[in-house]
Amino acid sequence: MKKLSIMISCIATILAGCNNNTDNIQHNTNLSEESVEVKRTYNNSINGHEYVDLGLSVKWATCNVGASQPHELGYYFAWGEIRPKDFYGSENSETYEVNVGEDISGNPNHDAVTSNWGGSWRMPTKWEALELVNRCTWEKGNLNGRNGIKVTGPNGNSIFLPAAGSCNGGWLNSLDEVLSYWCSTSEDINICTQADKIHTQILLSREEVKPHIWEEYRNHGCPIRPVSN
Repeated sequence: MKKLSIMISCIATILAGCNNNTDNIQHNTNLSEESVEVKRTYNNSINGHEYVDLGLSVKWATCNVGASQPHELGYYFAWGEIRPKDFYGSENSETYEVNVGEDISGNPNHDAVTSNWGGSWRMPTKWEALELVNRCTWEKGNLNGRNGIKVTGPNGNSIFLPAAGSCNGGWLNSLDEVLSYWCSTSEDINICTQADKIHTQILLSREEVKPHIWEEYRNHGCPIRPVSN
């Protein structure tokens, strides 16, 4: 994939899906031409943030942390950190090779959702993410020019997850091509270098979407979709 060395301004950051302070994050992008309208169903709000009841064990927010609309990418966080930044490396990670526990959901010192949104909002655990993967229908879609996934729950309600890619060092990679969202769980408590995430690729050559739980290096930056009981 060809790398485009584009400096991102603070204002353009939210619109383009980078963090407010990621002035030097650069893009690797390949925007799809496919356009599929995604229907959004809103139910209610908690602590000022809207959610959708998908018929699962938890309520899923309609937006990522740092976003105000479902198609916006929001902030990128290194795992276990509560603030976005402009460089995502092991040397400036707060949790890389540091044991902060197997599950940080609801911990305001390490859960970016709890710290930024408050109330009962928190990061999804691996098991709640698996429920989203296994009990919902996933299909490719495009909302307001942003590629992503329409996730429909057992009760027919749906949310949209933009394909935000992830940050590594000073690069934003696979925007509009890969969906990577942090879970609160890390089974790697001995070496403490990786944590769980929801992952899937959006391939034009394949209609079927195959989401799964995968491990990602903790120092990489990924968005977070909050949940609440």
